[in-house]
Amino acid sequence: MTAYSVLEVTPTDDAWIPGYLGPAGDIIAGHGGKYLARTASHERLEGEGGEVALRIILEWPNMDAAKAFMNDPNYAPLLASRHAGSISHHVIIDGVDDLA
Repeated sequence: MTAYSVLEVTPTDDAWIPGYLGPAGDIIAGHGGKYLARTASHERLEGEGGEVALRIILEWPNMDAAKAFMNDPNYAPLLASRHAGSISHHVIIDGVDDLA
């Protein structure tokens, strides 16, 4: 079943971004993932919260693929650089309607 990663990323230091984008994209693709959105163009319509610079949505073949990506040893140094240079929140959502 399809799964989705939803990230909120606010860089605190942009130095990590150039070295992150290409390699992370390759690792994502290697786990069957693809970007659906990666943008600074977003608007909060409901609720409260801090301002977020970037919102990213990834599609995965399933939850296992998303978790395998996050646990990939080749991704670990990239994740560490993103964490060191940003405030990031990441959730994985199962592509199912539990309320149907």
